[in-house]
Amino acid sequence: MDVNLALSPQAIGFARLDSKARVLAQAGQLLSDAYGLVPGEVLENLEAREALGSTGFGRGVAIPHCRSKDIRRPSLAVLRLEAPIDFGAADARPVTLVFALVSPENAGATHLHALAAISRLTRDETMLQMLADAPDAEAIYALLTNQFVRDAA
Repeated sequence: MDVNLALSPQAIGFARLDSKARVLAQAGQLLSDAYGLVPGEVLENLEAREALGSTGFGRGVAIPHCRSKDIRRPSLAVLRLEAPIDFGAADARPVTLVFALVSPENAGATHLHALAAISRLTRDETMLQMLADAPDAEAIYALLTNQFVRDAA
């Protein structure tokens, strides 16, 4: 990956949630806790972006994203859902894997590059299956950091 993307082990979680709104709230909480952001502000920003159109990417993946004045580089949280949630994706498939991204307010192309890198990662069927089969957050962290390092090489 050619993006300077932060991924903290504390930004990976598993959850059983019953709505898109709760998924966004949990993703916002992961981002806030891992990167020292204001929880309500992150959630508001994620919800405002989602109001523009679904971030359901397809293939069971959602990539909710927003910007914040309180962050210096694109930062990622990953949430694996124990039960699928309707996210309004174009392919109508419910979501089980959420990559929540927060980028600096004026990131411009950097934000788009981070989204593109996540998109490329989630188009890899083998990677999606490994993420779905990962037993815990540590395994997901290892898979993602190994993938990002390999992409940068």
